[in-house]
Amino acid sequence: MRRVLILGGTGEGRLLAELLSGDPGLEVTSSLAGRVTEPRPAAGRSRIGGFGGAAGLAGWLRRERTDAVVDATHPFAAAITRNAVAATAAAGIPLLVLRRPGWAAGPGDRWLWADSLAGAAALLPALGRRVFLTTGRGDLAAFAALEGIFFLIRSVDPPGPPLPACHRLLLARGPFTPDAECALLHEHRIDLLVTKDSGGTATSAKLTAAREAGLPVLVVRRPPPPAGVPLVADPAAAAAWLRRLP
Repeated sequence: MRRVLILGGTGEGRLLAELLSGDPGLEVTSSLAGRVTEPRPAAGRSRIGGFGGAAGLAGWLRRERTDAVVDATHPFAAAITRNAVAATAAAGIPLLVLRRPGWAAGPGDRWLWADSLAGAAALLPALGRRVFLTTGRGDLAAFAALEGIFFLIRSVDPPGPPLPACHRLLLARGPFTPDAECALLHEHRIDLLVTKDSGGTATSAKLTAAREAGLPVLVVRRPPPPAGVPLVADPAAAAAWLRRLP
């Protein structure tokens, strides 16, 4: 029996757990960081909460006699990925990174790119005054000091302070439809969309809506994947990698 830890919380992580759930040679545990109040369940065993950094994760891997780790976390969960790299190296077990591809601009898109949240905040005042902000509840502090700008903030759970002075909070979880996103942009008279290059289809409808409305989109680039670690783009490839392990 080979023991696998999936650092999950994403749709790709849940799908990988489903793909592996019927394999009699694998025992799969999905770790959900608990960033949302009610994380969606995954097939097999699950645990919720952090490990206590790289050292804590390495200790858990040794205690559970884990044979491999798949980092299927959000593309912007850079700290968790760093901990996974360090922990698996310390425990002497293989690591695979599963990352869905990023978004790509198409005909009619008006995209601008920023290298960081701070960079996006610096560019934003010259681009719009009524902003649809979809960077996630943990990244709002970068925009809190901006004045004279209305922010429509969408988040799964209520964010904590600091928040922009002029804002409206919309609690919702994707997937969203292009028609609903178009209506939202129109209702709030949005003139700029700000997002992170999360990739995937669950929240991509806002990009379609912005294109149809002729709105600019300010996109924060995702951090690069760790060097020297194998990388795949879909759960099926991750499952194949696990089954090839000696």
